[in-house]
Amino acid sequence: MTQPGTMTAMSKEMQDCVNACMNCHSVCEEAMSSCMQKGGQAQMQIMRALMDCSETTRMCADMMMRRSPMAGDMCAMCAKACDMCAEACMSMPEDSMMMRCAEACRRCAEMCRAMAGTRM
Repeated sequence: MTQPGTMTAMSKEMQDCVNACMNCHSVCEEAMSSCMQKGGQAQMQIMRALMDCSETTRMCADMMMRRSPMAGDMCAMCAKACDMCAEACMSMPEDSMMMRCAEACRRCAEMCRAMAGTRM
């Protein structure tokens, strides 16, 4: 029996999802830097997706780590942001950074969808 106010250990699935979110956040930040160096109008659309995904994944990881009752809802939103970002990154198949980002986004989206359906 746990004492009131104490937290149980995070499940492996939740820890894996937190790790995927933090990795995705990091890769999105790197991709944003790459886009800024290239400039151009096409990158502006991708930048918006990268910014949304970066912020959403960070927030999602934070909410899971603190066991927020809204973490499941945030995971669902995070999965959507990651899907949108992966699609945006795929518009630049010649860019290895964007392909790496799309892969990280897809993995995070998959894990977040699974967590969204789990009672946290």
